[in-house]
Amino acid sequence: MTTNAELLDRHRAVLPSWLALYYDPPISIHHGEGRHVVDVEGNRYLDFFGGILTTSIGHDVPEVTRAIRDQASSVLHSSTLYLSEPMIELAELVADLSGIPDARVFFTTSGTEANDAALLLATTYRRSNQVLALRNSYHGRSFTTIAITAQRAWSPTSVSGLSVNYVHGGYRLRSPFRALDDDAYTEACVEDLVQVFDMMTSGDVAAMIAEPIQGVGGFATPPDGFFGAMKKELDNRGVLFISDEVQTGWGRTGDHFWGYQAHGITPDILTFAKGVGNGLALGGVVAGAELMNSLPGNSISTFGGNPLSSAGALATIRYMLDHDLQGNSKRMGARLAGHLGPAVEASEGTAELRGRGLMLALEMVRPGTIEPDADAAARLMEATRARGLLIGKGGLYGNVLRIAPAMTVTADEIDEAAEIIVASLQVATCQGTG
Repeated sequence: MTTNAELLDRHRAVLPSWLALYYDPPISIHHGEGRHVVDVEGNRYLDFFGGILTTSIGHDVPEVTRAIRDQASSVLHSSTLYLSEPMIELAELVADLSGIPDARVFFTTSGTEANDAALLLATTYRRSNQVLALRNSYHGRSFTTIAITAQRAWSPTSVSGLSVNYVHGGYRLRSPFRALDDDAYTEACVEDLVQVFDMMTSGDVAAMIAEPIQGVGGFATPPDGFFGAMKKELDNRGVLFISDEVQTGWGRTGDHFWGYQAHGITPDILTFAKGVGNGLALGGVVAGAELMNSLPGNSISTFGGNPLSSAGALATIRYMLDHDLQGNSKRMGARLAGHLGPAVEASEGTAELRGRGLMLALEMVRPGTIEPDADAAARLMEATRARGLLIGKGGLYGNVLRIAPAMTVTADEIDEAAEIIVASLQVATCQGTG
């Protein structure tokens, strides 16, 4: 039997040192079923992170597995140089669900590539390299998307062909406006946006890109209507709004199918990835026909929207819709928040519980302060793993625990995970103060 330790040695010998790994020692997942996974040594875990919110409906779902097998026995790949019925059918479904009028869809292989394509589209259409992004943002690891990522830990270079300015967003805990109520907070951030336009740009900004709930940023969640107020200022200047739905799409927030819908707007461009294929490599960009068709050069995608990924995504989305997973996300998210709320209130080392639906986060701090405590977050992750639960980590300072199970999660699984998190929270915070 291959061990986790053996795989770690082999990993270190051939893969980059900057490729992050969870846990000490790291684990290798061998197989999964439903909301559970088993590592190569036979340890079984309740999976509440889903490969970074990607196995959106769980592991080895028969309907999805069958669709992939059927397509694999037909044709795996053809590229966009040929007509592809699975890709066309998927584009029709995504266009209809997007809420964007007269929508066109371009498929990619990841969220990074989707955001990169959206920036190409916006800057070309607007004939400007100026872009606005939010503080605490994360949009990918390509050369272009690193330029719009406002987290030092995820920004290995400042070199870029884009001119980027950052505005205040939904991360209220560390905002100078954090003491304000929702309406006043939104108003202050809009005033900041106006000043950025007037003081830091030449006026002809191409686009603003924003995650409705910041993913790697630790599920920072703005007040409802926040981006509606922002978009009024963008519209006044003809600036496009790109909604990065890589983590917030497909009903995960519970209240809405897309994160942007909490703000009473329709974006000019929408990007998606992760959960759409339940683990298959697929992302995409949606925009109205005039905007999408405006690129002057030829383009193809070798792997984007390939028949296998498209077939799997079609099965995944249909499963989401047929089983009302948006509704389940709302109910199970509220159930989990209800369990965790009292423990967070009683913990001096936890600044807040935040998020929406099945995107919940705990931010760990030094007791009695808002000073980040990444060590406490690491202890909490290890403590939950030891008790059989996998969760994620993020946040500007690596001090936020991210909890995002598959949208098929059951009440019993929510209760089990909550019990583990509460017990682990007590251990992690006590160790830090002892």
